Amino acid sequence: MPYSIALAGKGGTGKTTLAGMLIRYLVENNKIPILAVDADCNANLNEVLGLKIGDTLGNAREDMKKGDVPSGMTKDIFMEMKLEQAVVEADGFDLIVMGQPEGAGCYCAANTLLTQFLERLQDNYPYIVMDNEAGMEHISRLTTKNVDTLLIVSDPSRRGLQAAVRIDELARCLNIGVGKSYVVINMAKESPSEKAMEMINAANLELIGTIPEDDIIYAFDFEGRPTFDIPEDCKSLQAAFEIFDKIVAI
Repeated sequence: MPYSIALAGKGGTGKTTLAGMLIRYLVENNKIPILAVDADCNANLNEVLGLKIGDTLGNAREDMKKGDVPSGMTKDIFMEMKLEQAVVEADGFDLIVMGQPEGAGCYCAANTLLTQFLERLQDNYPYIVMDNEAGMEHISRLTTKNVDTLLIVSDPSRRGLQAAVRIDELARCLNIGVGKSYVVINMAKESPSEKAMEMINAANLELIGTIPEDDIIYAFDFEGRPTFDIPEDCKSLQAAFEIFDKIVAI
């Protein structure tokens, strides 16, 4: 069975950037191949990784619904072909993107397709990194389930920490098979305040580390450069790698 790590958190906390750092960490430590999963309908993990998306699981399902199945091919075989085409191959890892749902406000079929496809793929990879959409919908729809480590990413704000606590509470309530949950405070200007630690401790959560605010990350993002390629001496990358040392056996 693969070792799976899922990232969650309020929007704008930098979890997709952190997912890219985690994938880089695994590659550099030869923990390959890795299956990177972008389970956010607003897909941008590929931009962090510097990859172009050829297709998505959502598009594959739409093609089948529209009747674009070639003559003489069953729907099952067509879907298998389309899903395989949706896998983007890179050096040390592959990326699969869920993409947009089939209708306004409806994600059920896209999530089901993603779950089924992951079940077929997972035994080919020792590590899976899943970047989820903001908030808690991915948990309530059970996209994030049976993961070894759930990294809940927060910024230093009270609302960010409140969202982190609620995500952990929901994961426990639904009993979705999370091995261990941790909180990461990203974009920190200083050490966590006493009030922040009170919130974390009151929720019986474990703060695994903080990642400092970093102008290099902002520069790469604004210029459209993949943050996967930030310099090794980048302070945020170094802090992230220290966190990953704690959750991944080298």
